[in-house]
Amino acid sequence: MAVVDAGVDLAGLEDLTLYRTEASIPFAGRYRLVDFVLSNLVNSEVKAIGIFPSHPLGSLLDHIGKGKSWDLDRKKDGLFFLPPMERNRSRYSVGNFGAIAEHEDFFARSSQSYVAVTNCFTICQLDYSDMLASHLRSGADITEAVKGGQKLRTYLLSKELMMKLLRDFKEKKILSVEDLVRMKKTEYHYSEYEYTGYVGVIDSVQSYFRESMALLDEQRWGTLFLPERPIMTKVKDEPPTQYLADAEVTESFLANGSTVEGAVSCSIIGRAVKIGSGSRLEHCIIMQKSEIAESCKLSYVIADKDVVIGPGVELHGTAEHPIVLRKGQHIMKEEKR
Repeated sequence: MAVVDAGVDLAGLEDLTLYRTEASIPFAGRYRLVDFVLSNLVNSEVKAIGIFPSHPLGSLLDHIGKGKSWDLDRKKDGLFFLPPMERNRSRYSVGNFGAIAEHEDFFARSSQSYVAVTNCFTICQLDYSDMLASHLRSGADITEAVKGGQKLRTYLLSKELMMKLLRDFKEKKILSVEDLVRMKKTEYHYSEYEYTGYVGVIDSVQSYFRESMALLDEQRWGTLFLPERPIMTKVKDEPPTQYLADAEVTESFLANGSTVEGAVSCSIIGRAVKIGSGSRLEHCIIMQKSEIAESCKLSYVIADKDVVIGPGVELHGTAEHPIVLRKGQHIMKEEKR
């Protein structure tokens, strides 16, 4: 079974998490960050998955629903959405015992013997079946996934140990599974599972932009999107993107339902985006249903959902400091930056 901690507070992403949890941040055009961990678990034949989110919940709940897109809408096991009872509970490490203990029945009624504890901000293609085999061979109490010394903040332990930790965490002053592994309490035996595939950690606007742009490299893309381990997401039936006569698109990928009249290069365009005639976008991330009017010039810009940019606007950030336009923001020419 799995605990997906979708409520870790990451201050570096505040501009993108005003109206959503980090788990539901759009990524790679048509996906959300939560899609990657859910797909990894399903591809590893994990059939009981609990998502422990934080507020606001609406965007994430709308996206995952009952888990149908991941074949998790089933009578036995499946996907469980387990929100916190305390709205403003702070959670700074993965596998927060306070939040998980509120839903202890999730473990008590399950038939699985082992628990994977993971997060939504580490993008990878982790095989939890292989990690479990490594854990069993080691004889450890807790196994942590790493890559070349980089900690993936993903853990594996027995359900019996998890239940014990949930009972004792207040008395022993341990905040989370991650906290326990960092402290290396001597009563437990720890091991590491060496993962060798794609890793991208999304913990700031800068890392979000960097990892997004890196996927424009075909080889890098191919190490994340593996045919034998597909990344699944909520299906939205929209027409193909329409490229009008003056459209120019190079080294970019575009989700379906958009209309392009301008020039787009080295950019990621989400669903149902409109790009007007004479506009030029370079190194941009434009999210769902945003509208860019004619004759705009944008570079190194992240536009969240439903952003409207008026005619003739010019916005120029840098790779280190991209300009972030918040969800629903309207930018007119007199607000030129």
